[in-house]
Amino acid sequence: MIETWRWFGPSDSISLQKIRQAGATGIVSSLHEVKTGEIWTAEAIVERKKVIEDAGLEWTVIESIPLHNDIKTRTGDYLQLIENYKTSIRNAAASGVYTICYNFMPVVDWTRTNLMYKLPNNSHALRFEMTDFAAYDMFMLKRDGAAESYAPKVKEKAQQRFALMSELERDALEKNIIAGLPGGEGSYTRDSIRAAIQQFIDIGTEGFRQNLFLFLQAIIPVAEEVGAKMCIHPDDPPFSLFGLPRVVSTASDAQALLDACPSPANGLTMCAGSYGARGDNNLVQMAKDYGPKIYFVHLRNVIREADGSFFESDHLAGDNDMVGLVEALLTEEKRRSKEANGQAYLAIPMRPDHGHLLEDELDKAGVKPGYSYVGRLKGLAELRGVIHTVDNFVNRQ
Repeated sequence: MIETWRWFGPSDSISLQKIRQAGATGIVSSLHEVKTGEIWTAEAIVERKKVIEDAGLEWTVIESIPLHNDIKTRTGDYLQLIENYKTSIRNAAASGVYTICYNFMPVVDWTRTNLMYKLPNNSHALRFEMTDFAAYDMFMLKRDGAAESYAPKVKEKAQQRFALMSELERDALEKNIIAGLPGGEGSYTRDSIRAAIQQFIDIGTEGFRQNLFLFLQAIIPVAEEVGAKMCIHPDDPPFSLFGLPRVVSTASDAQALLDACPSPANGLTMCAGSYGARGDNNLVQMAKDYGPKIYFVHLRNVIREADGSFFESDHLAGDNDMVGLVEALLTEEKRRSKEANGQAYLAIPMRPDHGHLLEDELDKAGVKPGYSYVGRLKGLAELRGVIHTVDNFVNRQ
């Protein structure tokens, strides 16, 4: 697999030199300065690509070209926005970047309730706490019908939890949840969040799924034409939040997506932490079943709790079989190599997804939640050891 690293562009507190010293050879990045819905110009892509290559690295994966909400709801000027997206795909491929990760999550791109969850060794992880989330949904956001989304025990605990929260704790909870909204804090009010949520609830799960399929049917032929690989990221977390539809959460969701638009350009991002937050997703089996369509991998792990809560564990210490997953992915790469018969084949880019915040960076400015340098360096080193060991075994078979 190709070892890559998420880089947030020139403003990232972690330099390309540090990334190269970590041993990664590929960069996963985006043009964050481009407004969602606008065209990524060839000039802007080439300029960013040159910065990366001048540092001795390769821009391996775009993560991501964001989708405007109007595309997801098929409202407003969505047809023009889809045309803009097609142009961005063409420009990326013409510039030599062919793998594009994207997501189709409604309203929230990712959600955690605690960005500084303290572990027994005093490092900090990202956590999703169902009780806290329900408390926010029911008693702060006060979404219509929120209580119907939770089991009686969760509602009871949420009410008790909310009653004990200080104003500072309530503000911190809201800030953490809003961190997963496109544009982040300052772009939304509670009224606008409720309105956005209701718009997607009105579409419904199957309606939303059809909107995804229609988007794919529009853009995948373009990707196929220029040799690009589109790989959708699963929902994070992979279950309904705020009563919203979720359509990329399970193995059956992945199968339906691939069936809706059969093409070499229509693929998956295997995010072990996202799919793995559900105990009914067998990651190793998914990697075996969908291996030929896996074009990008996020390797991280979680420890799940019975009510749906989870926190991000050490990369090799969670509930998901990371060694088995790596073995399945390397077996798929071996299959691709044999099929290529000595020609170049599509290696799978992987990145250590998220990392614990360790003491060395605890008070450093500019560290993004989940994206510390030392925490990801630790994860990459652990994963590299697994990959090398398993690779030697697979290649002997």
